[in-house]
Amino acid sequence: MSAAEQGGISPELLAIIVCPSCKGELALTPAGEAVELVCQGCGLAYPVRDGIPVLLVDEARKPA
Repeated sequence: MSAAEQGGISPELLAIIVCPSCKGELALTPAGEAVELVCQGCGLAYPVRDGIPVLLVDEARKPA
């Protein structure tokens, strides 16, 4: 996956960040024209804005 496909997030950063809610692993997934980080544990989806992951529970999209 290229840097553009990763929303500008480096692979090193992706390897160390975790969900702030449950400490689960985050997976980068496409979300329309953007990307988001989806927790593999609780399912919360965190937005990525200008290549910066917004890891705030209040900003996360709840699972359907």
